[in-house]
Amino acid sequence: MKDFVSIADLPPAGIFEILNRAKQLKEEWLEGGNQPILKGKVLGMIFQKPSLRTRVSFDMAMLHLGGHALYLSPAEIGLGKRESIADVARVMSRYVDGIMARVFDHDHILQLAKYSRVPVINGLSDYNHPCQGMADLLTIWEKKGDFKGLKLAYVGDGNNVAVSLLFAATKLGMHFSVGNPPGYDLPPQALSTGRQFAQESGSQVVTTHDPVEAVAHADVVYTDTWTSMGQEVESAKRDAVFPPFQVNSNLLAHAQPEAIVMHCLPAHRGHEITHEVADGPQSVLFDQAENRLHAQKGILAILMAGS
Repeated sequence: MKDFVSIADLPPAGIFEILNRAKQLKEEWLEGGNQPILKGKVLGMIFQKPSLRTRVSFDMAMLHLGGHALYLSPAEIGLGKRESIADVARVMSRYVDGIMARVFDHDHILQLAKYSRVPVINGLSDYNHPCQGMADLLTIWEKKGDFKGLKLAYVGDGNNVAVSLLFAATKLGMHFSVGNPPGYDLPPQALSTGRQFAQESGSQVVTTHDPVEAVAHADVVYTDTWTSMGQEVESAKRDAVFPPFQVNSNLLAHAQPEAIVMHCLPAHRGHEITHEVADGPQSVLFDQAENRLHAQKGILAILMAGS
């Protein structure tokens, strides 16, 4: 694995390699701290979008592993504007040992990976969010003990988080159900790829515009904001059609009694999820947020320490 661009690029064994490394590093950290396996190494972090979890988790992951993180704001680089993405990749990869980028356009990630001589990590793009997907898998693994045969239901916008969940679930044999209003479906190509992975793993993919059908008998219920960054002009339009897809106690009652509730955060309470559910006994929102740190340690260890 030279880069970490999409969960779709990894075989199931590659996904488990990251998960096992993340689990080991989490246990090590909880027992007193990690070994400095990235001592002297620097991760350059390119941000086109602001972030709490991505910024802090990568920064702390590098610190825990003995390395350093260098934050670069949108104004400092002007990715693809002040300088070509190819040249940014060529220059940065002569300065740092790894690059993490959080961008709007997925093609920017692909170009960085193409022209960089060091590993590139997709911290988020408009197409997918694989770092979040790995943290989600780690959380499900901890809470449920396995993946095969579980039903993961996603309700909301068919966005980048949903795409990574689709790939993650179907690679590992989880049934994936997505419920969204008409017009807010998963990208057709991503859905086609997910169905192919499902066929290979023996799982199923169900798409519906009925939120109750989506979450029926689910082991995991997942939601995300109705309006992502860059879509603010659509807020009023989206707020008019998404309320039936709110994860509340009535909707959650259709899932398995032991179902866990997930959200990648930030949560807009009272919109896609209620306070009652977000703070309820089935919520794993903050364990999930913590696992961004540990899952990313697994990715960094494999890409930058070779182990």
